[in-house]
Amino acid sequence: MDVGVDSFAAVVTDPDTGAVVESAERMAHLLEEIELADRVGLASYGIGEHHRVEYYDAAPAVILAAAAARTSQIRLRSAVTVLSAADPVRVFQEFATVDLISGGRVELVVGRGSFTEAFPLFGLDLADYDELFDEKLDLLLRLRESTEVTWSGRHRPALMRQRVYPRPVQDPLPVWVGVGGTPKSFVRAGLLGLPLMVAIIGGQPRQFAPLIDLYRRAGAEAGHPPETLRVGLHCFGFLGDDVEQATSAFYPGWEAMFTQVSRERGFPPPTRRQFDATRGPDGAFFVGDPETVAAKCLRVSEQLGGIERINLQMTNPRLRHADLLHSIELLGTGVVPLVKD
Repeated sequence: MDVGVDSFAAVVTDPDTGAVVESAERMAHLLEEIELADRVGLASYGIGEHHRVEYYDAAPAVILAAAAARTSQIRLRSAVTVLSAADPVRVFQEFATVDLISGGRVELVVGRGSFTEAFPLFGLDLADYDELFDEKLDLLLRLRESTEVTWSGRHRPALMRQRVYPRPVQDPLPVWVGVGGTPKSFVRAGLLGLPLMVAIIGGQPRQFAPLIDLYRRAGAEAGHPPETLRVGLHCFGFLGDDVEQATSAFYPGWEAMFTQVSRERGFPPPTRRQFDATRGPDGAFFVGDPETVAAKCLRVSEQLGGIERINLQMTNPRLRHADLLHSIELLGTGVVPLVKD
């Protein structure tokens, strides 16, 4: 099992001073975090995509390109690319370019995103939510299969024997499908034979076992070999020297983040009891010391029939940079050896 980190490049308010970290400094911190993840042997680092005031990751390929020039081993990935609201040609060109810069270490995780701001921003109709993703994923896969593409659809001008450059180092460029809890999304990925990245932001991971089984059955019935039907998880997580230290550092920002989301969506506000239950043995949060987190990684993988990758989303708006660096170091030096053993 590979272990890595995902980041949403959140705008951070320093919990000690109450001051917002300046945007340029925050970006420098983010690149420092990725460099550390590379040094301590983590498998991958993902950058999300949001078009909201509280995040700096509207252009993830640019961040990954900067990270590619500063790292040597770690795989760099989107988490996720909001393909429904993007031009697949530009997405392919951008990530092929980053793949060249990195020497073949880039992966695309494509999805529809958990927020909807990108749709009006780029002149798209939310009523076309599902159709946009299906159509654009089809084009993206055509682009990675062949330099010369002929394609037509409803939401983008047709391509007629158009040659698309540059070509990436990796052939094909890895494309994962990021999903939440919709059975149709699991089936789609299985039928296409694409690896699956499951975002689990609450509840119990074992509740996703039937959906992952559905993905594997759909892939097998479509004729894809089992080794191509790979599964990864994207979950909240944070490490400290002990469970209390990890919780004290991570909880305030998690509460602030989900209080805002709950207010926007009309949900009840999050509670400390809810958080503690979800970081417990059967919950979806990987929060604690290295031994606790490693044991959960192995337990969840067994519950879900074998997981190839777990990436922990660590960033939040009330987190010290030093605490985040310490968490990344513990993940690489503490959790990774235990999981591999």
